[in-house]
Formats: sequence, C-alpha cells, structure tokens
Amino acid sequence: MDDSYEPKESPLSRSYREGEHTVQIDIYEDGDGGWLLEIVDEGDNSTLWEDSFATEEEALEEALDALRDEGVEAFVGPVEED
Repeated sequence: MDDSYEPKESPLSRSYREGEHTVQIDIYEDGDGGWLLEIVDEGDNSTLWEDSFATEEEALEEALDALRDEGVEAFVGPVEED
C-alpha cells in the first residue's frame, strides 16, 4: 500500500447508543478494495476487526450484530484518568 494513501470513511459510519454508553462505528476503505471495521468508545478504546469486508454494508451489519449480540458494554474499555 502507498504511504500517502488516505482512507475514505464510509457514509455508513455512525454512532450507536445503548443505555448510558455510546460508541462510534467506523467503516473505512482498506486501500485494497475492502472495508475495515472499528468500534471506538467514548474513552478512545478501539476494537478493530482483523479481516476486511467485501462491502461497507457487510461491515455495518457485522458491527450491529456484534453490538446486539454482545451488548455495547463488551466494546467499552476502561476510562483513563488524567
């Protein structure tokens, strides 16, 4: 991959709220024709899927399924204190 590559974020990226927790579902191009999926919590803790997805829709469906099946708290890490 070219070092100057700027990943394009999908318009399907969005926030997801459950109870008192909100996470950001980030979907972006991998530079090789696939789509990467990352869920980031309010403390900037990140869960990144290892494999890319063929479409951005598949990535979003995987994120929503995981959040529904496991609950948003599974994707919320510890809060760092200053």
